[in-house]
Amino acid sequence: MGSTVCHAVHADPDLELVAAVDPHHAGIDLGQLGLHGTGLEISAGPAALVDAAADVAVDFTVVGAARQNLRFCADNGVHAVVGTTGFSDAELVDFAAWFAEGRANAVIAPNFAIGAVLMMRFAELAAPYFETAEIIELHHDAKIDAPSGTAIATAKRMAAASSEWSADPTTTFVSAGARGATVDGIPVHSVRLHGLVAHQEVLLGTTGQSLVIRHDSYDRSSFMPGVLLAAKGIALRPGLTIGLEAFLGV
Repeated sequence: MGSTVCHAVHADPDLELVAAVDPHHAGIDLGQLGLHGTGLEISAGPAALVDAAADVAVDFTVVGAARQNLRFCADNGVHAVVGTTGFSDAELVDFAAWFAEGRANAVIAPNFAIGAVLMMRFAELAAPYFETAEIIELHHDAKIDAPSGTAIATAKRMAAASSEWSADPTTTFVSAGARGATVDGIPVHSVRLHGLVAHQEVLLGTTGQSLVIRHDSYDRSSFMPGVLLAAKGIALRPGLTIGLEAFLGV
């Protein structure tokens, strides 16, 4: 994702790539990654953002690193666009306090694919009209967390939109866990397969009919329009924003 973000920023005429940070690949010339003409090497730590006078930092890391990166950005006046998921509600409260001081703003989104953002919104709109719903999220076999942040966000939004869900009729479990996990009363099933990228189906059912809302990301480039949209607009969104919806007006 980091490499893909660098390529997208470098290719956008309205943006300038001024730094790249990855402690595991520090010292590598970006030209080796196909980013010619930048004159940049990968830096070991976020101090490079300040040295380069970066306006915005994009974070696609892991929870432990992202916490530290958010603190650094808040303290140093660098706007943060974050695609890392897995933060607790308490952590989000802390992040909101950090970015409420006005030096920098931040957006944390479970998914930067615009189609996925619309899928979550469509599911939220449909929820009050159905009695049953389940979510199936499918990801590549290197994804370490389950359910995905997108699936959790979708279930929470659907549950907030409707509290009228039929009880699970299952009374006999031949195999434990067959009905998946539950997020705010909505069953969520996680699939991890080689060859996938990021996919999700929301299945809703009511008398005599069903509705299936599905989004597929076939390549990491699918997330870049949303990342670029957030990078260009974050300076105008004070404090902490959760999700890409505010940037899309939905």
